[in-house]
Amino acid sequence: MLERAKHFSIKQLATQAGVSKATVDRVLHQRGSVHAQTQRRIEQALDELESQEKNGLAVGRTFHVDVIMHTPKRFSAAVQAAITAQLASLAPFRIAPRFHLFEEIEPQAMHDQLLRCLDTGSQGVVLKAADEPAVNQAVKQLIAAGIPVVTLVTDLPQSERIGYVGMDNRTAGQTAAYLMSRWLPAQPQDVAVVIGSELFRGEEEREMGFRAWLRGRAPHLRVLDISGGYGVYDRTFERVTQALKQHPELKAVYSVGGGNRAIVDAFAAQDRALDVFIGHDLDEENRQLLREEKVAAIIDHNLQIDARHVFLHILQYHRLWKAGPIAPSQVQIVTPFNLPD
Repeated sequence: MLERAKHFSIKQLATQAGVSKATVDRVLHQRGSVHAQTQRRIEQALDELESQEKNGLAVGRTFHVDVIMHTPKRFSAAVQAAITAQLASLAPFRIAPRFHLFEEIEPQAMHDQLLRCLDTGSQGVVLKAADEPAVNQAVKQLIAAGIPVVTLVTDLPQSERIGYVGMDNRTAGQTAAYLMSRWLPAQPQDVAVVIGSELFRGEEEREMGFRAWLRGRAPHLRVLDISGGYGVYDRTFERVTQALKQHPELKAVYSVGGGNRAIVDAFAAQDRALDVFIGHDLDEENRQLLREEKVAAIIDHNLQIDARHVFLHILQYHRLWKAGPIAPSQVQIVTPFNLPD
């Protein structure tokens, strides 16, 4: 790592990692003990600086933006790629993202992670987190300190965030309900909504849109909740397996979050047909499921546009970009036959 780091100053590395210059020096020269998590953060900071350099971000005022996400790795990887791809398009501003990505994190730990931005020179936060009082309180403290927070994909409407970027989740749920009602026979049956966690407002709104449309337009389809998998394979597999044992006729699923491979595998393990499966987000796992025709449709939105919009919100807050409305992401329906490269 020392050889790679010679291309950057200790100050650059420290700022990107959000640690002191002395800590960076200890890690680079292996002087004294440093917590393993801190060492990983410095290694990640080096990767981020190299990525920024590769994208031609060498001039202009630098904005350090912290991207903090509670989400499965497959989705955080897609967001990270989209954000990195958009950096050069925002010249002359040099935006240096710092990624803090968690598959599992408790509300108090998320609160503490957010408040670290007060001491690391952050000029903006992009946030995907559960709608919890501790998280909303931390957002309030950041805003009070002049650090704008933009929510991505799932909103915190009771917080003081400056904006939300992502699709209209109720509309997405209504779209799924419309497709489900068209693809299933017009006879009474259960359809499952698989929810990672009801604490994520975006997932809750998708479920609400789905339920409301079926209640008004296709009341013969009864909605069954399967929740608590958090988009993680083992938890999702366990909860879907349990539901299949309790509902022997279940054969249609709308997954509002993640863990879709686990859902497919749970049906296969019980030798059960999965006639209609609708999911969200065109990450690599869902691309593969579409190729295998295990999923009928994925409801998606353009992460590249979303990545640009989160930065426009932050630049507008700092009065460096002409203010104007930023439209929500358009809902897109992807099937095995229009899967983009």
